[in-house]
Amino acid sequence: MAFSKSVIRSQIPINCNLCETEKNIKWKCLTCGVLMCSTCKDKIHLRIAKDHKVVDIKNVGLPVEELDFTNIKCKEHSEQSTCLFCTKCDKLVCPTCVSKVHKKHDLTEISDAYNLKIDKLKKGQRKLQKEKYEIIATKDQLNQFQNAENSNYTKVSADILNHEKVLKQAVEKHIEKLRNELEQNHKASSKVNEECIKAISKSERQIDEKYSDVQDFIRTTDISKFFQNVNRIEKSTEVSVTKPEILRRTKLQFIPGEITQSNIGVLQSIDIPLPKVNASLGVVNQYQTNLSTVSYLSPCPDDSLWIACAIDEVLQKLKPKGTKLKTISTFNMDVYGMAVTATDDLLVSTGKSRLQMISSTTGKVTNSVYDINPFLAIDIHITSGDQVIVGGVTDEGRRAVFVLNKNGDHEAVYEHDKHNQPIFDYPSDITTTSNGNIHVSDSDPNGDRSKVVVLGKAGDVINIYNGDTEINKKVPFSPAGIVTTPRDNVIVVDIDIDTLHILNNSGHLITYIKTTDNGIERPYSLAFSQTGQLYIGCSKPGDSTAKEAKIYKVNISGC
Repeated sequence: MAFSKSVIRSQIPINCNLCETEKNIKWKCLTCGVLMCSTCKDKIHLRIAKDHKVVDIKNVGLPVEELDFTNIKCKEHSEQSTCLFCTKCDKLVCPTCVSKVHKKHDLTEISDAYNLKIDKLKKGQRKLQKEKYEIIATKDQLNQFQNAENSNYTKVSADILNHEKVLKQAVEKHIEKLRNELEQNHKASSKVNEECIKAISKSERQIDEKYSDVQDFIRTTDISKFFQNVNRIEKSTEVSVTKPEILRRTKLQFIPGEITQSNIGVLQSIDIPLPKVNASLGVVNQYQTNLSTVSYLSPCPDDSLWIACAIDEVLQKLKPKGTKLKTISTFNMDVYGMAVTATDDLLVSTGKSRLQMISSTTGKVTNSVYDINPFLAIDIHITSGDQVIVGGVTDEGRRAVFVLNKNGDHEAVYEHDKHNQPIFDYPSDITTTSNGNIHVSDSDPNGDRSKVVVLGKAGDVINIYNGDTEINKKVPFSPAGIVTTPRDNVIVVDIDIDTLHILNNSGHLITYIKTTDNGIERPYSLAFSQTGQLYIGCSKPGDSTAKEAKIYKVNISGC
């Protein structure tokens, strides 16, 4: 869910100071203070002011003094200054180092190594920020459960007291026993919640401390000190902070009995109802594509966007510019699923057993290490722990979901349930939640058995969501795109009725949204941006022959 940016919204848009028409300001001259677009920077400013210091507008506010990469003393040879960075050994080297040890190693400019390290640290910051958001969402859930349990405690106490008056003296002893049992249960539950909240708060503080340390470190201008400590700082961002798991809770309910000593009443555990959720969405922007359907969406950290159409056999990388989409690259290929990796490369399923990889730096298509032979790969999902989950099918009718590690090894395969019956009809889209559950959008091409299958940590089917009797009263459930929200709920598209079903992380419905209430028709695919905004890819209108499927960028709240 996106954070509100009221400060930015309240500002008046500024035009380029040179052409006075372009609003897409990209650069600032620190020497003369001019704000400018990319065209004016290249064609005007740099031609008349070559010695001026021009920086990306995103870096305004960061340390602006020139960084000195020339006077960093070598640790091994103190009489010399370092001249290069060895990527193999991950260290600065001087000429003597190069001649003695690093001659055949991969060497790069110190400034280039510095920039790579800065990029890696910023990625670590984004990871910490995401973890913090998940921690806060988990803390909110714990508080909701605590409030529900306190309210339930009050109600059950009143029920017991009222029944005690009816039973009078003959049942006072048994009633007291029930009250004590309830009190002990409540104290134990409260203690568990308090401990969890304390652990959550501790994790939150740890993330804040890590984030602050990285932020302070990025701002240092002492390059020698930077390279002395950068590895330690990098490692600190790679270690995830432990997040307590919220398990399904039960509550006590008082069941009155007949006025007999053997059946005065008992305390019974029942599931606590999930808190009522009011979800809503608001359109931030809409974009026109040249595709029949936006079958798949995968945002990148630099705000670019991979989209693909299975019908048109087209894969595109785009960059949103205002209300337009600028095409960066296009590939004519079958796409059955795709996902962006931690290194910003794109994993693509082309209907073969082995996944393809498109490099984020070269754009070259190569074979990846991920292979599910003899199955043909369809959908792809990458977890926060860098596991790759792939849906697979065979011509003989087998259907399965594979979990692979970063080396391509198969860690788990889910094909049959505990009764040895096939689990899936066609696993078309996949997502995961922080409790380890795998949610699979499973389509039935030949009937009305489409569903969302939820697999637990042990691979057991812990829930099957077949739609809702009221929502799908007239039209059977037809799931397509599925995605996990920052609050660890799951959104799944019901393509035939323009509806988003919102499930909790165990696959139970908590609310829904009709996208047509916001003018969004024929939603198909879903993906969250790095900033928590939701992209909704759509199909073209049913009566249209033109390739004009739309993409909507929306803020979604309450889920």
